[in-house]
Amino acid sequence: MTEILQTSIPYNPLAPRPLPGIQPLKPEDWLRFDAGFAAQLAERERLLCDHPDAVLAMDAGAAPAAQELLDHVLAVRYGAGSDADHVIRPDGVKVAINRAQPMETLGRIAQQDFCILERPEDGAEHLLTAAVLCFPASWTLAEKFMKPLLAIHEPVKDYDAGIARRVQRLFDGVQVGRPLWRFNALWYADPSLHQPRLERDPRPTSTPETQNYMRSELQAIYRLPETRAVVFSIHTTVMSRAEVLAQWGARSEVESKHP
Repeated sequence: MTEILQTSIPYNPLAPRPLPGIQPLKPEDWLRFDAGFAAQLAERERLLCDHPDAVLAMDAGAAPAAQELLDHVLAVRYGAGSDADHVIRPDGVKVAINRAQPMETLGRIAQQDFCILERPEDGAEHLLTAAVLCFPASWTLAEKFMKPLLAIHEPVKDYDAGIARRVQRLFDGVQVGRPLWRFNALWYADPSLHQPRLERDPRPTSTPETQNYMRSELQAIYRLPETRAVVFSIHTTVMSRAEVLAQWGARSEVESKHP
């Protein structure tokens, strides 16, 4: 088990918020890097090398959106153009830009996981068409790939048809240059970042031993301007229980309803 812990978080993860808990996000805050960057990127590299089938997926039809997302991240975080053949990360590591594998390259240059969701012309919901998901919080990419939003959230408590309609409206309505965000906050037994689980194997949550670490995801919804695909990005922070309570106090220890 690789232990990678942060010591602060820029929002109160203990503050309860009703689903879906969405609020506006400044575009410049979309791709945050924090003090955990170097350690998290090293863990990403290990997963991408050792377990690529578990952390990467892309439908052939999603290639244009994946390429656009890669170009966008290169421009926003590295000031690099579409002709860039490499970047130097904040931790000093040189990364080659492999445009034949855009999701894999994204996994090596950003601290976030990225899921691309696209709505077919004749479809009622967005589908998960591509992803780099190194740090799943109790779900498995292969089980969700190419599924619509409601099916993706099938095991989530309180994610009913009403919430599903509200979330679909958010995905339909998010505008270019006006991203949205929410967070979750989940108590975990151990701090491992890579924690996949199948739908039939729910995570234990009811004992003190399962609540040693706070895992919180800053989840952003971002519209790509050319392909119009929606990007769901996930920035993961893991802190010890003591660090969370030291920063924010024991205001609420109610586990988020959204995994």
